[in-house]
Amino acid sequence: MPRTAVRPYLILKDEEGAFRITVRTTRFNSQGFPLVTANTLEGSFPSLTAARAYAREQFRAEATDIATA
Repeated sequence: MPRTAVRPYLILKDEEGAFRITVRTTRFNSQGFPLVTANTLEGSFPSLTAARAYAREQFRAEATDIATA
């Protein structure tokens, strides 16, 4: 198991074709293993570009902070 923090913003495409942003928070337990909490935002976006732009504007996310799958 890697002991590095995951990227804090994950953008996924749902079954309807809309894109959703998941905000992830990583903290480490006493043995150094990551504990990740994920919260999906309510709204959806019509494109990946729109979702990335929202993350950059609202959360001041850098390009290296955003993961896509």
